[in-house]
Amino acid sequence: MKLTGFELRTIALPLVSPFRTSFGTQTVREAVLVRAVTEDGEGWGECVAMSDPLYSSEYVEAATDVTKRFLIPAIDAIPQLDAKKIAPALHKFKGHRMAKAALELAVLDAELRASGTPLARELGAVVDRVDCGVSVGIMNSIPELLDAVGGYLDEGYVRIKLKIEPGWDIAPVRAVRERFGDDVLLQVDANTAYHRGDAQHLAGLDPFNLLLIEQPLDEEDIIGNVELAKVVKTPICLDESIVSARSAADAIRLGACSIVNIKPGRVGGYLEARKIHDVCAANDIPVWCGGMLETGIGRAANVALAALPGFTLPGDTSGSNRYYRQDITDPFVLENGTLPVPTGPGIGVTPHADMLAEVTTRSEWITL
Repeated sequence: MKLTGFELRTIALPLVSPFRTSFGTQTVREAVLVRAVTEDGEGWGECVAMSDPLYSSEYVEAATDVTKRFLIPAIDAIPQLDAKKIAPALHKFKGHRMAKAALELAVLDAELRASGTPLARELGAVVDRVDCGVSVGIMNSIPELLDAVGGYLDEGYVRIKLKIEPGWDIAPVRAVRERFGDDVLLQVDANTAYHRGDAQHLAGLDPFNLLLIEQPLDEEDIIGNVELAKVVKTPICLDESIVSARSAADAIRLGACSIVNIKPGRVGGYLEARKIHDVCAANDIPVWCGGMLETGIGRAANVALAALPGFTLPGDTSGSNRYYRQDITDPFVLENGTLPVPTGPGIGVTPHADMLAEVTTRSEWITL
């Protein structure tokens, strides 16, 4: 495949409501989109780095800089380019997995569009619809939380995830269980907000029959998660700690988790995400697809990934209207708690030019 160049486009999409986690509150989703242009067509990728280095060390400005100065020149030097060669070519550059993932997806999308192959088929999908959960941010009050959860259940979401932090954990979980019952699939996400000394407090979540506690401790504290799993009966799921297939294998071997959240941007791309899926499947570890408030570009690719056989738990693959009044692609619409797996070539969606122009804050073309 012969590349003509890349377009890097920064967009700012307003959220339908503020989304609060233990590391901050978002009202706008700023993201970098990558368009790979080839002699045979084009492909799209989405960098899921946030505006500030809060979820991870990556952020929008840094992702744009490293992509222009280092990653694109390295890709340009790859002989007989295909998407599988991108990760090895970029390995020498430390970190920046989200930026790398966006470039890989753009090239992979272009490659698959040219051959008429859907991303889901390329990854190994086995279903044509995926079950969908929804992530509920930290609220100002319990009544506000209950109203939000009730609304999502009425929409048909099959799993509820509550963001938690110290001071907002046991009480909201108890309230949701008391209002909506034990049949609701319920899990919590701490985004590294707790410490080893909080083990007994987190064990207070055990009576509520949660699917999992997601990333309770710092991403580097693997041993802490091992020790926590000995105290807390609720399954421990790792998110930020899992950055590669190797880190997933190590965490599983040490007993740091019994469930894994796979976010393609966090691990460097969808090809590495598939390797993590395979490692977990070989060890009987269930996986699910996490979300980073993606636009329709990233959402389409996530839904394709979530159609692989090891994704046995509902992911954060919510409908477009969960976050955006108007997406940049045709919206993903929830139906009976599921979303359809795109069947078109590549990721199966294309941004609408008028909507894209409306939300673009910066665009740069890089000729190869």
